[in-house]
Amino acid sequence: MGARLLVLLAAVLLGTLATGCAAGPGQAEPIHLSALPAEAAATLELIRRAGPFPYRQDGSPFHNREGRLPPRHAGYYREYTVPTPGARDRGGRRIVAGTRGEYYYSGDHYRTFRRILE
Repeated sequence: MGARLLVLLAAVLLGTLATGCAAGPGQAEPIHLSALPAEAAATLELIRRAGPFPYRQDGSPFHNREGRLPPRHAGYYREYTVPTPGARDRGGRRIVAGTRGEYYYSGDHYRTFRRILE
């Protein structure tokens, strides 16, 4: 029984590391805004001012299909581009905003999220 428990625990830990979600499914580890790229702070300010946004996709619904954020109703989350210096396109950095005022940062095109603390 002890070996089975260890295997199960290892599987859970490896799954947590693979999803980048050490806080549990649908939860994101926190990160302070000051630890993010300067472009993230600028994007957050644009979100609060309701634009204008540099990319037409900004403000589009984010569907959370992989369940990496807390589950919410359709339309709850919106996505915004965090510009990547030197990138020829939008790059992979995003802020996802919830309608209750919570913000999440992804530096790897939605593979992992960190909840932004201010």
